[in-house]
Amino acid sequence: MKRYLLLVFALALVLSGCGYNTLQAEDEAVSAAWSEVLNQYQRRADLVPNLVNTVKGYAAHEKDVLLEVTAARTQVGSVPASPDLIKDDARFGQYQQAQAGMTQALSHLMVVAERYPDLKASNNFRDLAAQLEGTENRITVARNRYIKAVQAFNTTVRSFPSNLTANATGLKAKPNFAVQNEQKLGEAPKVEFGAKQ
Repeated sequence: MKRYLLLVFALALVLSGCGYNTLQAEDEAVSAAWSEVLNQYQRRADLVPNLVNTVKGYAAHEKDVLLEVTAARTQVGSVPASPDLIKDDARFGQYQQAQAGMTQALSHLMVVAERYPDLKASNNFRDLAAQLEGTENRITVARNRYIKAVQAFNTTVRSFPSNLTANATGLKAKPNFAVQNEQKLGEAPKVEFGAKQ
């Protein structure tokens, strides 16, 4: 019995020094942060139909923009969002690209809204626009938390001696968000005063 207790104690001592518990805690932190990102993206997706319907009532002839937003929402829905998504680099990239398309389509929709003073004055539109803006801010915060959680996890996965434990348990580095259109970051934005968009 003493030998068994000694073995358990030795095993616990070895495991505590190999980073196993840290890896588990950081893996859970990444999963929780990812769930919050998905939650905020879902909130945005839920706002889109109401926003489109509100704009449709005022700007029916802006059909192309309304179709673009609807298509972007469909594209986002075509990539199943699940906790397992962060385990597949290809699916993660598709999801990220679909969300970027949604962001761009919503931007175009807001530009269209600027052309219609009655729409901008509508309480319903203002409320929806404020909710969308708040949701975009929440998405940014959730993505930042995910990025930090992934950074901590990936650092542990790659550091010695926890990298040995990660390899033994099958834990691998998690994908992180990438900047869309990196080449355009160096371009100065074009600002035109008084011009209609």
